[in-house]
Amino acid sequence: MSDIMRSDVIILGAGLVGSALAVALARGGVSSIVVDPAQPDAIRDTRADGRASAVSSSSWRMMKAIGVLDHFAAEASPIEQIQVGEQGAHGLLAFTPDLDADGPLGMMVENRYLRIGLREAAAAADGVTLLMPARAAQVERDASGVRVTLADGRRLAGSLLIGAEGRRSPTRDEAGIAVARWEYHHVAIVGMLDHEADHGNVAHELFYTAGPFALLPMKGGHRSALVWTVSEQDAPAMLSLSERAFLAEAGKRIGGMLGALKLAAPLSSYPLGFHHAARITGERLALAGDAGHGIHPIAGQGLNLGFRDVAALAEVLIEGARLGLDPGDHQLLQRYERWRGLDTFMVAAATDGLTRLFGVPGRTASRVRRFGIGMVNHIPPLKDFFMAEARGESGALPRLLSGQQI
Repeated sequence: MSDIMRSDVIILGAGLVGSALAVALARGGVSSIVVDPAQPDAIRDTRADGRASAVSSSSWRMMKAIGVLDHFAAEASPIEQIQVGEQGAHGLLAFTPDLDADGPLGMMVENRYLRIGLREAAAAADGVTLLMPARAAQVERDASGVRVTLADGRRLAGSLLIGAEGRRSPTRDEAGIAVARWEYHHVAIVGMLDHEADHGNVAHELFYTAGPFALLPMKGGHRSALVWTVSEQDAPAMLSLSERAFLAEAGKRIGGMLGALKLAAPLSSYPLGFHHAARITGERLALAGDAGHGIHPIAGQGLNLGFRDVAALAEVLIEGARLGLDPGDHQLLQRYERWRGLDTFMVAAATDGLTRLFGVPGRTASRVRRFGIGMVNHIPPLKDFFMAEARGESGALPRLLSGQQI
């Protein structure tokens, strides 16, 4: 049996969540084998693809705690204010943190830098074995452990299987875990815009009945990430516009506040939907990231929910290992389930509610929304609550999200 590769856990999926989890576990002495079907050259592709992520301040602290910031911090831009408005009324609400006391609300980073940096950190970490390209052909989980046979015949063994393959997780589906899901019949158009005026590290979220229009500050002051939600019927026409026509439409929604515009990266799009797994654990199984939950990008919390999974699961498994417990121990998995289940459900429900609320057409609905936004703007405790949510600092925080070592 010497040809079997062994580790404490086997992680299926080397995306942002899977790679971050492998590094976090390694820092605490828990070994992992990470399996992903992607070609390494695709992961290392440095070409701009227009995709970027808002990494909340708590997730950023976790990145520092697990020692990966040096891989991408130089490419990040702080979010020092978030301005919220709707059609015809920009700047109805501003979230402005005390930068000296609390720092920015988050950091914007292009996905290519996050992807490359986290993968390099995982590949270099002691206790992490990265297998790419590789695909799990057969998985067995029982009381004695986890056994995985890869498509090329290699065999792996561990105590816990972690599914981190994303929204279409075969691990989740093969485990028979029920999933609530629906489509929003919207498409997100994403890209990068260069603009004449400096963005001042301000993020803008403008709500239209067709969907939110977000501009997020990128490095250098004169580039912003664009996330533009349109109806699925309008998406083909929008994507077929000439660059000049597309920028003219974007400029109308921005209201000219950033001056002349030009595309800085190719546009791409993806359909928007919601899904939430009924549970995120099973016999010697844990789900992390989009394998367990997928939400609307309206509040920019999708990736951060995955990083919160990483922080909680790493803490549970590392503390369990120090107590001499098997990583697949039922008590450890139940702790992870309790810790993350309510948080992910509440965030998912809130973003779904916001999506539906701001999608209601008509003047009456608009007046109700503006009244609600005004209430938030004039009640400091309520405003502080929403800023804490944006930072990912609500609830019982895992130590990594507070910047502490486990």
